[in-house]
Amino acid sequence: MATEKLAKSEIEECLKGVSGWSVEDGKLHKQFQFESFVEAFGFMTSLALIAEKMNHHPEWFNVYNRVTIDLMTHDIGGISDLDFQLAKEADKLGG
Repeated sequence: MATEKLAKSEIEECLKGVSGWSVEDGKLHKQFQFESFVEAFGFMTSLALIAEKMNHHPEWFNVYNRVTIDLMTHDIGGISDLDFQLAKEADKLGG
């Protein structure tokens, strides 16, 4: 099944279904904060397993207890349903 780039109006509607996510530089963006580096790294490890199963990998950055995630579907050059699916999985793991 081909993944399609979402229109701006579709992205705005999908943003209502996720908490704390925004669009920055054409990517779905959120920063998570944890109590410690170990918790942040555990979150990344758990999400990495989900991302691998989805074959949809995040751009992310970790400094101590913070993990910043940017999502976009590179094959289509924009945000797709896959990005919102992975965002929801991240929210389940990290709040």
